[in-house]
Amino acid sequence: QVQLVESGGGLVQPGGSLRLSCAASGSIFSIDAMGWYRQAPGKQRERVAVIFNDGSTIYADSVKGRFTISRDNAKNTWYLQMGSLKPEDTAVYYCNADMAPYMDYRVHNYWGQGTQVTVSS
Repeated sequence: QVQLVESGGGLVQPGGSLRLSCAASGSIFSIDAMGWYRQAPGKQRERVAVIFNDGSTIYADSVKGRFTISRDNAKNTWYLQMGSLKPEDTAVYYCNADMAPYMDYRVHNYWGQGTQVTVSS
């Protein structure tokens, strides 16, 4: 069974930093795009950042210059380094990936369980 497990959320003061991690486990043939989304109370889930197999990245305008997404293919893990955090970054952060399991070699979209990030003084 393929799954994503996130870690690294918590409470941080404005201007602080946090690093989120997402580890994919199970019988995985390939992982294509890896990403991070977030959902604040009363708002729609939005894409924060995505990184593709070729290393190219896309960021939401609201986090450009403050957040960095990276991946470790050997560990099937990717990260979101968040800096200069603002109260408006408060949300549940979800990792997401397009992965093909050995079960069928077809690409499916997977979500992590979510981790809370709270930016507050």
